Amino acid sequence: MEKDIGKIKKNDTTDIVVRLDDFGGRKGLTIREFVTSERYNGFTKSGVRILGPDFLKFRDMINSVNLADMKDEEETAKINKPVAKPQKTLSETTSKKQEVSDSDDELDDEMPDY
Repeated sequence: MEKDIGKIKKNDTTDIVVRLDDFGGRKGLTIREFVTSERYNGFTKSGVRILGPDFLKFRDMINSVNLADMKDEEETAKINKPVAKPQKTLSETTSKKQEVSDSDDELDDEMPDY
């Protein structure tokens, strides 16, 4: 019994393959590199096999990984980057100055002369 679960591309010639298998009469989960090149096509010795009785412990270990800890610093910096305030246009700046000037004139009208 062999059932491929999925694969992740490692580089141009190598994938990491996850599969359920029955090797030597013992069921397990195999995570192994698979090479596709001019010289060789097939699984390498690089990888690991988790036997069926240990699978629940392995799954619990994987599930205990905090996803926030898996983010690259670059991703985290993008998420935590402060948002820039939009720049005011010249017309908005001029308009604000005019409003302030008008309100100062109103205050002058209300203030008594000494």
